Amino acid sequence: MKEDLNFEELGFAHRSEEPDVLELPLSKETFLLVGGSVLLLTILIFGRVIGLNVLAGDFYRDRAASNVYKEVNIPAPRGAILDRFGAPLVENRNSFSVFLASSELVKMIRAGSLDLDAYLAKLGGVLEVDPKEILARLQHANFEKSNLVPVSRDITPQQMIALTDIKLPAVQIGTDYTRDYVDAPVFSHVIGYTGPSEEDSSVVGKVGLEAFYDAELRGKDGSMIAYRDAQGKILDKKVLYFASQGKEFSTTIDAGLQRYFYQRLQSGLASLGRDSGVGLAMNPKTGEILSLISLPSFDNNNLKKYLNAPHQPLFNRAVSGSYNPGSTIKPLVALAALKENLVTPDFSVLSVGYIELPNPFNPDQPSRFVDWKPHGWVNLHSALARSSNVYFYEIGGGFQDVKGLGIERLGQYWRQFLFGVKTGVDLPAEGEGFLPNPTEKEARTGQIWRICDTYNVSIGQGDLSVTPLQLLNFIGAIANGGKFYQPHLLLGAQPVVLSDRSDLAEEIREVQIGMEDAVSKPYGTANMLWNLPMKAAGKTGSAQVSNNTKTNAFFVGYAPVADPEITVLVLIENAREGSLNAVPIAKDVLDWYYHNRLSSR
Repeated sequence: MKEDLNFEELGFAHRSEEPDVLELPLSKETFLLVGGSVLLLTILIFGRVIGLNVLAGDFYRDRAASNVYKEVNIPAPRGAILDRFGAPLVENRNSFSVFLASSELVKMIRAGSLDLDAYLAKLGGVLEVDPKEILARLQHANFEKSNLVPVSRDITPQQMIALTDIKLPAVQIGTDYTRDYVDAPVFSHVIGYTGPSEEDSSVVGKVGLEAFYDAELRGKDGSMIAYRDAQGKILDKKVLYFASQGKEFSTTIDAGLQRYFYQRLQSGLASLGRDSGVGLAMNPKTGEILSLISLPSFDNNNLKKYLNAPHQPLFNRAVSGSYNPGSTIKPLVALAALKENLVTPDFSVLSVGYIELPNPFNPDQPSRFVDWKPHGWVNLHSALARSSNVYFYEIGGGFQDVKGLGIERLGQYWRQFLFGVKTGVDLPAEGEGFLPNPTEKEARTGQIWRICDTYNVSIGQGDLSVTPLQLLNFIGAIANGGKFYQPHLLLGAQPVVLSDRSDLAEEIREVQIGMEDAVSKPYGTANMLWNLPMKAAGKTGSAQVSNNTKTNAFFVGYAPVADPEITVLVLIENAREGSLNAVPIAKDVLDWYYHNRLSSR
């Protein structure tokens, strides 16, 4: 019988026939071959790593950077600016701005695929911006801070549509903020305006409060990174930190007073066929500026049309202007003469309308110095009220038996009362005025100082010039009894006393009487103010300029006299005389202030 096959035995039998040795050792050549291959592969890998990171590192870093925008600036809204009662004078409005991605432009220029001149001409044509201006912004941009260079801010919807249609590469339209100035011409010289920074893509204050307090108003910009692929498609955006709005700023400006003063000064100028003047109002107890007007003014929402306009509307006459003060300097001369014991309040001078000095070279033609009219006998009070030139010729320069102050002592008192120096107001570009002296005149003109020069500066003429802000600050010190406060626009700021001349209290009181008489006496040059609902004091002035072809008219004053709360200055360029033109404006301003601010207390 045939036996069945046993598969297990067959398998065992088969294995039993294999050699006794199950493994054979590898040869030495095999080990060397494998080890050499591993070493070579390691060298190649490390070599590649070194090559990529060291030798070609810059290339690949630039290539990687081309797929990721550098930090994109997120503009921070500037802080709002308010009047003293919280009414907004400037706010922010959402807008759209045009930026150029500099990295894209550089790539296209290097690749030879972009005609830069034609590109800028096309872009500038849509945005109404000079192509040279766009190129200048590109050349001065800080690419380390931002890849995007601002080209035009606050574009119109039509411009946005046009840019979308022409599809210029590297052009990006982003959200932005634009300053919206309320009642622009009225507050322009106080608020100022903003513009592009010369250092980066940010917006900075250029003049006015926008410039002086730029650091506080700017806030802190945010930052974002946008990732994209090799084709330029945005893959993701990541905000590094959000923008924070600038600090809200409250000013000392009384918006209601400012609007009324502006309109009244403007109408007064228009009635004379003039357009240039200054209006100022301050609190003599603190130095707070309640109103500051310079005409002609400008619309700070649209600056371009004013750059070459006549009569310098962008020039702040109140802070930067320099003027002969005319007779408004007479209170200072009176103070100095009283302090130096040259006169008493009752000392009188006869004004027949002029004084004459003998001419040693031609006795038949004496030098005559005129008054604006004969006043008869005048003492310190009536001389101030009538604004007698003869009285101040004599106590300023001397005449016959009257020993005058002389130019040296006049100069000392100018400086003591802070003329010739900046007040430190929190606005840029403040002027200093000019204080003449014999040494300076001889160096400048080659002529010696003469008595006629002293006469001229004693009535606010000649080379003496002051800023309107300096002049009103001096009147504020007369009103409050001798303290010179630093004029300021920051509400809540601690008042700063620049100088305290309370030691002149007796002399100041005599000058106050003269300025009160200018209003209350029928012969006073500011008598038009006598029927105000509060008692006021004032001084008029007129100064001949442009070789006596033009006259600037001044009024300075304060009210109520018992406890002064407001000082006012009105200046009309190229007018007639102060009492005819400046006083009516000041009267209406003081009347408005009484009925709208004082009577309700």
